[in-house]
Amino acid sequence: MTGFLVLFLNAGIAPGSAGIADSDEPLLDGLKTIFGSGTAASILGLIAVTGLVASFHTIIFAYGRNIFSLSRAGYYPSARSVTHGSRNTPHAALIVGAVVGYMLCWIIREAGSGSVGAALLTMAVFGAVISYFMQTVAFILLRRNLPDIERPYRSPLGNAGAAVAAVIAVIALVSLFWNADYRPGVVGVAIFYVIAVAYFALHGRHRLVRSPEEAFAISRGGLRAEHAPPPAEEEPETVPAQT
Repeated sequence: MTGFLVLFLNAGIAPGSAGIADSDEPLLDGLKTIFGSGTAASILGLIAVTGLVASFHTIIFAYGRNIFSLSRAGYYPSARSVTHGSRNTPHAALIVGAVVGYMLCWIIREAGSGSVGAALLTMAVFGAVISYFMQTVAFILLRRNLPDIERPYRSPLGNAGAAVAAVIAVIALVSLFWNADYRPGVVGVAIFYVIAVAYFALHGRHRLVRSPEEAFAISRGGLRAEHAPPPAEEEPETVPAQT
């Protein structure tokens, strides 16, 4: 919602849509137009930076947890799931993710592929829209193959809404290749995906530790029955001794 407001409202004030299109800080430029370049705009810009810092820490937590979980399940090499001896944090996953991130920043900067931040964002969006598409496909297959399982929430849009979302994800995926400045980063992520799929096909799939969700899918909904606790044994009735 905030992004749409910035897009439409900032385009209606100076420096206009052409200036905002070339701006690296469209929100701050709009605030400067309204409040001037003084203290008020600086304070509001600082509040916006606070949100960016929070997002940065969230990304660190997310990539560490993702690498740790996928490694523990067998999708990544097991060394990535080692946790700290006293703090129990996935330090190996955090370090690996940070090193990969810094390497990507350096490669993009040295290659001269425009803004490093924009290129990294495009690479992240490439993975995100693939994830969105796969989720919509999984939703449709789950509705079709297991229509009677218990669901805590049912989407009111159903399969039609999932199909529309899948089409939007595909359009967004194709559009990422239109910008020549960001295309090398997107192609690099695609190559990484191919390597990851090959690793999984040749090695990872033989070392999987299935999660409850995966076991549920493989058993086609029979997980609950298989893992249900056994019924309690009835105690034999005691017959009072006759005298």
